[in-house]
Amino acid sequence: MSKAQAVENKEILQAILIADSHNDNLQPFTSTKPLALLPIANVPLIEYALESLNRNGVEEVIVFCCNHIDQVKRYIQQRQTARCTWSIGMKVSIVSSESCRSIGEAIRDLDARNTIRGNVLLLGVDSVTNADLAALLDEHKRLSKLDRGAVMTVVYKEGLRRMRTGNEVMIAMEPRTRRLLFHQRLAAQQEKERKFELPLELFLGNRDVAVCHGLLDPQIAVCSHAALPLFADNFDFLSRDDFVRGVLINEEILNSRIYVAKLAREEYAMRVNNWQSYHLVSLDVINRWLYPMVPDTAISEFRQQYKHFRNNIYRHGNVRLSRSCELDGDLVVGEESEIREGTYLRQSVVGRGCQIGRNCRIVNSFLMEGASVGDGTVLNHCILGERVKVGEGCTINPGTVLGEGVEIPDRLVVAGLLLQANEPPADEWGTPVQKIADRAYTIPVMDEDDSDSDEDDDKLGQPAMNQPLVIAPLPGRYPASVYEPSDDEGDSRPASPVPEDENIFLSEVVESLKRGFSERTNAEYLILEINSSRYAYNMALCEVNYYVVKAILLIMLQQDGVATNTVGTLRRLLAYFGVVFRNYIRDREAMMNCLRAFEEMCPSSETVRAKLPQLVHYLYEEDLISEEVIIDWHEGLEDVAIKMTLSKLVQWLQESSEEEEEDDED
Repeated sequence: MSKAQAVENKEILQAILIADSHNDNLQPFTSTKPLALLPIANVPLIEYALESLNRNGVEEVIVFCCNHIDQVKRYIQQRQTARCTWSIGMKVSIVSSESCRSIGEAIRDLDARNTIRGNVLLLGVDSVTNADLAALLDEHKRLSKLDRGAVMTVVYKEGLRRMRTGNEVMIAMEPRTRRLLFHQRLAAQQEKERKFELPLELFLGNRDVAVCHGLLDPQIAVCSHAALPLFADNFDFLSRDDFVRGVLINEEILNSRIYVAKLAREEYAMRVNNWQSYHLVSLDVINRWLYPMVPDTAISEFRQQYKHFRNNIYRHGNVRLSRSCELDGDLVVGEESEIREGTYLRQSVVGRGCQIGRNCRIVNSFLMEGASVGDGTVLNHCILGERVKVGEGCTINPGTVLGEGVEIPDRLVVAGLLLQANEPPADEWGTPVQKIADRAYTIPVMDEDDSDSDEDDDKLGQPAMNQPLVIAPLPGRYPASVYEPSDDEGDSRPASPVPEDENIFLSEVVESLKRGFSERTNAEYLILEINSSRYAYNMALCEVNYYVVKAILLIMLQQDGVATNTVGTLRRLLAYFGVVFRNYIRDREAMMNCLRAFEEMCPSSETVRAKLPQLVHYLYEEDLISEEVIIDWHEGLEDVAIKMTLSKLVQWLQESSEEEEEDDED
């Protein structure tokens, strides 16, 4: 082995974790707490970052912190003392500087300390990912051998259709080498750009150019050792965007180049840079897109704390739930929390020690530790910080964020405000502060007219990377894991996509399920593959439900002995596909889509047609399809022959239901 190879093999895998966002987009939380401790599904952001780095074999992490330094240090020390998973094989050290106000200044500080010894992963504590970071590092090392001027590999992910979070970029790159040629950040607002301008020299100077629009930028990169001196030599590099832009403009002078890595479909990466992206990432974690870092696997803990129930409901073992409260789905209910009679919850997170009163309605809302909600209160697309108290009969409308310790009196309506508990000091540049209640004051926001016009001119065509977006109802057609279906998607009418896309999507689902079944891979990965295919072909939720069931039936018909033991064959398949089936067939509409898949298979398969009553009865016995859905579906059947075949089963279900009602009356 040569000396060079020996040095390379001994290289310690390092990561720089920037613990601050250097903006006020997550106010009022970041006014009293560090960004690193912002909870996602009741787990602080820094836990996701450190656990992801630990799973990728990182040996040393340098956490660079500027704000609330004592709180971050105290938390890291407590976790290391508790011997959490990432503390055992990974060294975590904190470098702090209260004077740093940007990523560029943080990198310059680290360069002056000589703490980085080679290639290094660079990401923010707000970058949530399950990507194979070790593979990205190996790819960057390969590129560095081919091109000694390769200073950085930036990571992107396919974007979200019809959705802007402030993380989207448009790039141009050389398709063969994936060298970055052009970079522009897209506007965060929903009003999207109608046209783009790219320099003509881009196409004249390169034989092949690939333009990619709407990529997600999770702010993850692999840096060569030469990248840090570039930050040190160029004081106008304040953000990573400044660095990328500066290198592209002065590529020949600096003799440096940047390359692009795009994550695979099954890999997740998103940046929590405002309250809207906080909403999206929270629901993605609940819907298991970040697998294996999901609530029921005890992130960074050796002991499981949450139990995973149907419809992605995660409940801590120590909670108090009234019998009449309704947990609809996509929920995390934390330790020592209490939910009282008649309360309805959907797509929300309830933190540790929260108290929720009677007859409340909570939808797409996030309650942090110690929050309390009075009887009859409605929370809609809002966030409650630690120890927030909301009185009885209140209505908290979309976009509202209540900071730590805020108290809302009874029967008050709050409409889309950012509130903090104490009156902030007067700010001549900001909007006037309003007093909503004794413990509720608005946060002053800088007036757009007061912004520096010269700075705006310099940034023309380059929207700010950090733009405040409030939490609000998500637009339709967003992936099913992160929103409540719109009226169009919730409708269980037969699917009507372009036939070509329909057939391709079905074939991809069949291939994914067959491969998973033969190789016995983790069924959770199949859900990620199906969601990725759905994403690619823009399939509605009802269509995905229908085709997943149809794919399972097609695989069933290909098994040996299915004609003589149809139910047994389905039982054997669902022993493996049960996780996938339950993930999609969760509510009444999805169950109806499932039964319609069985109905549509009858004309083409005599086996399904002959055994339909037994198959439906099996699904009912396994609690996969409800009695009411079977009866309603039967009433709407147009095929008389199928209706007659199922008549005895339906009659038995109706009689059983009547007997249960009589027993209840007795």
